[in-house]
Amino acid sequence: MSILTNALKHSRDDPGRRAFVARTAQSLLGVGLLPEWLAGTASAAGKPDPLPPHVATAKRVIYLYMAGGQSHLDTWDPKESGKVSGPVKPIATSVDGIRVGEYLPLSAKQMQHVAVIRSMTSNQGAHEQGDYFMHTSYAPRGTIRHPGMGAWLEVFQPGAGHATLPNYVYVGSNSRHPGAGFFPAVHQPLFVNNPETGIKNVKRPEGLAEDRLSKRLALSADLDRDFVDAFPHRKVKAYAEMYDGAIRMMKSADLAAFDLTQEDAILRKAYGSDPFGQGCLLARRLVERGVRFVEVSLGGWDTHSANFVTMPDLCGTFDRAFATLVDDLHQRGLLEDTLVVVATEFGRTPDINMNVGRDHYPQAFSVALAGGGVRGGQVLGETDAEGREIAGDPIEIPSLNATIAYALGLPLEQAVFSPEKRPFTVADKGRPILEVFG
Repeated sequence: MSILTNALKHSRDDPGRRAFVARTAQSLLGVGLLPEWLAGTASAAGKPDPLPPHVATAKRVIYLYMAGGQSHLDTWDPKESGKVSGPVKPIATSVDGIRVGEYLPLSAKQMQHVAVIRSMTSNQGAHEQGDYFMHTSYAPRGTIRHPGMGAWLEVFQPGAGHATLPNYVYVGSNSRHPGAGFFPAVHQPLFVNNPETGIKNVKRPEGLAEDRLSKRLALSADLDRDFVDAFPHRKVKAYAEMYDGAIRMMKSADLAAFDLTQEDAILRKAYGSDPFGQGCLLARRLVERGVRFVEVSLGGWDTHSANFVTMPDLCGTFDRAFATLVDDLHQRGLLEDTLVVVATEFGRTPDINMNVGRDHYPQAFSVALAGGGVRGGQVLGETDAEGREIAGDPIEIPSLNATIAYALGLPLEQAVFSPEKRPFTVADKGRPILEVFG
């Protein structure tokens, strides 16, 4: 009997043997996924209560990231106290009893679709670390790069999205985005810097016939074959996969999704003519065609000075695009199974500094969710009268990411090995916020 077979025979009865089998399987077989029955803890008493049976409520995600730290006090969690609110006043919404900041009048009219979580907290108070933590559920480490949620979705549900378009797309200019992390490069998002110009150099050059292109690609593959055979490394394989994916995309009829000029001019204007608004429109066009995960980034929220000068225009950009996106998805019957997430790395201080700005504040902030099985018209958690302390149980970032993963039907306890043979899960130790679902 082989070492691996013998270990498998007894592994269910001994946590030590389970760990041994995991290491043996990884080293002998190159296993990347660690089965849940091998990933168990030493005692059932130490494990969290099992999650209730769940059917995925979201097929796709549009993730709107407010880079820089969106002020909760000026948006989702306004206060009456002039000491912390400054000139910003709360306004009524489409849901009785829920109010938002006056800079979000259009979003206020869509509140019946939105759930706001006002008790978020983080242990990361710097931008790069907070951004990374929000996207991955893990603190940055010098020796490893963790994957973003879109990459986890591709790994756990391969082939479930569009056959020829990328199923993980990022719209914005964040050079520090974790992307595929330690997963193979094939799971890297397609980066689109400007949604109005779409994807560059994606068409076959004029004068290059299809058969000649095929011959060139075949010749390139033939020239590379000896090198590929000699070095069967995943990065070498990823280079070939990049070409294959590019060719598939070039031939896709749905490449037209990136052409925003095909949209009605009135609707384009409703989203806003800025890159974020047009990025949200592009996100809707992509998910409409089956793309699974689209992130659109809006920067500028780092308002250390002149907060109340910056916020009206910045919130106006967000408010117009977010409200139009939610309504557009709803009108098209897509909101029910499309999860829209509004996230940021941390909030801003209740105290207004000498530059009439707000500083970093990871202790308390807000996020918003809409669609994808989320019950709209509700607020979860609260902060005190000054937005300074969380009243009740705080919600940590891994739990927010676990909620997104849970809506998508991803296995929260399924461990995946990094190339360094370390096991990781999609949301670390986060538990989904079940109250957000209907």
